[in-house]
Amino acid sequence: MEIKERIDNLNWADIKAGMDARGYAIVKNVLAADECAALANQYIDDGLYRKTVVMERHHYGRGEYKYFKYPLPAIIQQLREHVYLKLAPIANNWMELLNKPTRFADTLDELLQYCHQHEQLRPTPLILQYTEGGYNAMHQDLYGEVFFPIQSVFILDEPGIDYEGGEFILLEQRPREQSRAMVLKPGKGDMILFTTSYRPAKGSKGYHRVNMKHGIAEITNGRRHSMGIIFHDAK
Repeated sequence: MEIKERIDNLNWADIKAGMDARGYAIVKNVLAADECAALANQYIDDGLYRKTVVMERHHYGRGEYKYFKYPLPAIIQQLREHVYLKLAPIANNWMELLNKPTRFADTLDELLQYCHQHEQLRPTPLILQYTEGGYNAMHQDLYGEVFFPIQSVFILDEPGIDYEGGEFILLEQRPREQSRAMVLKPGKGDMILFTTSYRPAKGSKGYHRVNMKHGIAEITNGRRHSMGIIFHDAK
């Protein structure tokens, strides 16, 4: 099945409900096993990437990731375009609930044009690799003044077989409350959609802003690859 058809056939009503209620949604089996393997195996092909980041050097954690360069591999370009189309209405509803004037374009091309007008020109989709002892500290992927409030990660290896540990962690920070951690255990080929920076949450006096960060728990055995699609470009 083509990427567009796969994305169109997902239960977007349930996905929206999860995003609105919790700030994340796990969508099962978006990528096939051979697509996951192909992406993971391309990690060593430096011709695909514009930059490699060794996380220890920047105190980001322990591991390595690489940003793809333009033009993106076809499967990543298609996922980025078609998932964005479904997420833009969710993001715009969030802005309305928070009484913010920001509105996001209907298409990815229009969003990227806006990024480029603000000197955010560099592609942000990336692939990450962790080995035993690796982890990713809690963070947000903003990259500039313009950022889209939802992003995605695809798991490329099978937990419990290819690696142990490495759970996906979201940290929710509500005003005047202690932080809440959510530990997710997606499988190979699954897509996680989650809040980039903040989302609306309903309280007794209406909607308020909830800040969120994400990270990866320590890998206790094996090797873990994932592929992240961030929709805005970077400075």
